[in-house]
Amino acid sequence: MEDAQNAPAYGRTNWRRFAVAVGVPTVIAGGLVLALAEGALAANFTVSGKQFKLSADKLVGNGFTQYSGELPTADKEKYPNGKIPAAMSGIRSADLWNLCQSVAVGPVTLRIEAGDDPNRPVHADELLIGMSTLGGDATFEDIQIGLDGSTLGQDGADSHGAPLSFGQQAEKVTINGLRQEAYYTSASTFTLNGMNLKLHIGGSHECYYDED
Repeated sequence: MEDAQNAPAYGRTNWRRFAVAVGVPTVIAGGLVLALAEGALAANFTVSGKQFKLSADKLVGNGFTQYSGELPTADKEKYPNGKIPAAMSGIRSADLWNLCQSVAVGPVTLRIEAGDDPNRPVHADELLIGMSTLGGDATFEDIQIGLDGSTLGQDGADSHGAPLSFGQQAEKVTINGLRQEAYYTSASTFTLNGMNLKLHIGGSHECYYDED
């Protein structure tokens, strides 16, 4: 952790249309609750490889890290080595307003909504996300870019990326108009205030649609 603590902070940075580029392989994943460990993740689970969409009017996170990683999958046809490249993001504590999560399989879409009360947002602790795309208007406070992925510590997790891999972290991140496609998400607690779950058959019911 010495390198990460002594590296100069870049101050406050505002990136429009945050896309998780800066040298990190795309992808962070989705589900709703699993665990992380050595290097990037413990191989005690397998992701489906099916992405879900998540949107929120606003996300405010304290303790943010981002690093490259891989997610184990049984889809050997698409991923011969059994691993999906992923950009992993950890957040020590996060609040999300007007959250929506959807996954579409054929004509069926499962959609979950929560946190529409401004005074009762969705709350997550020890949040870990693995995704392929991330968009929105992002502001980082006290950000450090280009750290060794194994030295990160802002999110409070025990381990992160592999030694010499690319990493970045910030004391705080705020994203307005969050749009995310993910393979995997885990959290020690995930409080969905005002949750509403619906199963839709036919029609257009995803949380958002990409613009042409």
